[in-house]
Amino acid sequence: MNNFKRWVFAGVVACLVTPAILAQPIKIKKLDDPAPAQVLFVGNSYFYYNDSLHNHVNRLVQAHDKGLAERIAYKSATIGGAALNHHDVAGHLEHGRLGLEKPFDLVILQGGSGEPLRESRRRIFTETARRHSAAIRETGAEVALYMTPAYSDVHSRYDPDMIDKIASLYIETANEIGALVIPVGLAFEEAYKRKPDMILHKFFDGSHPELEGTYLAACVVFASLYNESPVGNSYTYFGEISAEDAAFLQQVAQDVVADFFKR
Repeated sequence: MNNFKRWVFAGVVACLVTPAILAQPIKIKKLDDPAPAQVLFVGNSYFYYNDSLHNHVNRLVQAHDKGLAERIAYKSATIGGAALNHHDVAGHLEHGRLGLEKPFDLVILQGGSGEPLRESRRRIFTETARRHSAAIRETGAEVALYMTPAYSDVHSRYDPDMIDKIASLYIETANEIGALVIPVGLAFEEAYKRKPDMILHKFFDGSHPELEGTYLAACVVFASLYNESPVGNSYTYFGEISAEDAAFLQQVAQDVVADFFKR
């Protein structure tokens, strides 16, 4: 495939990554701080599987920008099986509580995988995000919501429309509280569309990320926060991600982020 055909193909695919639920405009398309260095990741096992998401994002930054990497101070506060309302975010933000002298630049909030599936839980998620956001902004930090992936078809509660329920909750909540959405769930959907035999979820539950799923998520976080493409990044988890898979996942992340934010 020549370069022109490859460019056309990429453009056609990129226009397919945004489902109908994104008809609602996304209010926040980038952070005010283009290079957040002190970031708190708040979530559950979706974050801490596979050597922890924040470590992968950190290494992508190290491979991309040595200057920024020297200032990075990521922290991850995770509780297995936690919903968003299980976290004491305000407590984490108390001065010196997590060993940092200066306040965080950004706090990333991730809810439980089942929260978008029932109206009562959706309401609690939004109310909690509103409360956490207020506490975060009091410290001067920005807020981002990490859109979780849908379950794969091996999960007992698999629903092909689950991503619509997830995306609508995260986008509506983010628009209300003025937060950035990190579209990880949409990237999983797009990766499976382009390469159905790709394995992004653990085979035993269809919920938690496989290493390649965490790598894809890290690329989406990197591209969303820093407005930089992960394509060509040399980090492959010390060779555990094949060069072919890394290139594929980096491109999916870039295409989804670019289309989601219309960057």
